[in-house]
Amino acid sequence: MGRMMSSREFNQNPSEAKRAAEDGPVIVTDRGEPAFVLLRYDTYQRLSGDQGGSIVELLRQDDAGADFDFEPARIGDLARPAVLD
Repeated sequence: MGRMMSSREFNQNPSEAKRAAEDGPVIVTDRGEPAFVLLRYDTYQRLSGDQGGSIVELLRQDDAGADFDFEPARIGDLARPAVLD
C-alpha cells in the first residue's frame, strides 16, 4: 500500500518523507485519517496520464501524424447581425 506518516512526522522531517517516496507512495495522515499522498513526480505523471506541456505546446505539435484536415471557419463567416422583430 505505502508508508503511513502523520502530519506531525511529515512536518518534522520532510526529507525522510521524500526518501520514503522513492520506494512508493507516502500517505500523510491528518488526525489519523489519510489526507495526502506524496509521490515521485514521474509516478504522478504516469498515473494521471499527464503527457506534460501546456495546451499551446500540444497545439504546436507537428501535424505529420494527423489523419484529417481542419480548416476553421473565419469569424466574419459566422457573425451575423441580430434580428430583432
